[in-house]
Amino acid sequence: MDWIEIGPAPGPENLAILLHAGDTVAIARVSLAAGRRIRVREVEIELRDAVPAGHKVALEAVAAGGAIRRYGERIGRAARPIAAGEHVHTHNVAFEETAFDFDFPARELPLPVAPADGPSFLGYPRAGGRAGTRNYIAVVAASNCGAHTVELVARSYDHESLPANVDGVVAFPHDHGCGMAIGPDSEQLRRTLAGVLDHPNVSAAVLVGLGCEVNQVDQYLGAGDRLAGLTLQSSGGTRGTVEAARRQIARFLERAAAETRVSMPASKIVLGLNCGGSDSFSGITANPALGHCSDRLAALAGTPVLAETPEIVGAEHLLVRRARNREVAERLLGYIEKYRKYLECFGESFDDNPSPGNKDGGLTNILEKSLGAVAKGGTSPLMDAVDFAERIRTPGLVFMNTPGYDPPSLAGLAAGGVNVIAFTSGRGSAIGFPTVPVIKISSNTAAWRAMRENIDINAGRIADGEATIAQVGREIFDFVLRVASGERAAAERFGHREFVPWRIGPVM
Repeated sequence: MDWIEIGPAPGPENLAILLHAGDTVAIARVSLAAGRRIRVREVEIELRDAVPAGHKVALEAVAAGGAIRRYGERIGRAARPIAAGEHVHTHNVAFEETAFDFDFPARELPLPVAPADGPSFLGYPRAGGRAGTRNYIAVVAASNCGAHTVELVARSYDHESLPANVDGVVAFPHDHGCGMAIGPDSEQLRRTLAGVLDHPNVSAAVLVGLGCEVNQVDQYLGAGDRLAGLTLQSSGGTRGTVEAARRQIARFLERAAAETRVSMPASKIVLGLNCGGSDSFSGITANPALGHCSDRLAALAGTPVLAETPEIVGAEHLLVRRARNREVAERLLGYIEKYRKYLECFGESFDDNPSPGNKDGGLTNILEKSLGAVAKGGTSPLMDAVDFAERIRTPGLVFMNTPGYDPPSLAGLAAGGVNVIAFTSGRGSAIGFPTVPVIKISSNTAAWRAMRENIDINAGRIADGEATIAQVGREIFDFVLRVASGERAAAERFGHREFVPWRIGPVM
């Protein structure tokens, strides 16, 4: 995608942003009143309607059924005739899912190789060559019946002094693990919990169950001495289990205290890419800036991981074209088709994804949202595609099949082994994760000012004409290295530790 840099001048030529020469709409840089004149492609247009910041204005007349184009791609069809200068949004754009003639790769690309002299960070060496960016003791519930107990265990350390290099004892409560069908749903939960138990940011873990649930504690044991399993039914109930967990944690803390950070190459960073509360500016500023960071990391043989399957629909042809080989491309499309069938079970479609906040922020439908969302993955080749919570093993850009709903998407990424998450937002977000630092990047300066303490980097400076995509991308990359080395992101400072597994089956 060819990006047009945004100038700082306040004149009519900079009131609207043209993203591609073939677009039929431009994006209002600021809120524009009806009657205001803008200049795009050397043509002056008088606005027929008020157009909020981030929303679209028609650059030319479009007949009913004609294509509405943004990013050089069709995002919908005119539901009625649209005149130049009209506000273009849900009231006059019809959604139509695109059928692509995919350009499958006919070659096999090699995996990237880490350079000998690339940038580095300070991390914890882990088994299998993985790297930790944090050093936690995790206390994980096997089911809802263990949820309260794991919270009691973690809270019992709130006022205790821990070794300087231990980031904390954190709980993973949730409401799954029983009353669920044994099969794909229970298998996915086991994969998720196994991933957060055996995570590079976790020195050791305790798994707590009731004892009679579907998700049995014994299924996880025997994989090493960094995991202990307890049940309330065999450990003396709530009080007895808290005491037993603390005895196990005392042993784990002694070992964790001896673990130290060492210099490690940036290729050891597995960076989860997520967006939440997106707006129209997300695809102009924050997402392409994060894409610049992703490209830089991929070139170093690090692993940026794009996620949120509903939010690549309408842009999947761009990823297929960049796939390492046809097998990866077809696996990616398989996840989309699997997700489509999942939605059909409930009478839903991908266009049910954009939230009211997304639409208030100027995103008309899922096609427009997805074309901006995939920019987080930059322009690097797609090296692999994995299912929800599967272990990520491939260097370079990877795609993971997750929901667009942020909490389970982060859970899947973390279970797959990401050790840092970069999260863009247009409306503002405060979400975090128990053991993985979550970096917040705002797409516009208004969100930055409204939630200043919750956001780490303001990519809105791009739309303000104060910085380029490349400059903010380098800023994100440098901040990722600092956070990987121990600097706290805003979500960590506030103690945001949301954990929600993805439940796909019925409640029994």
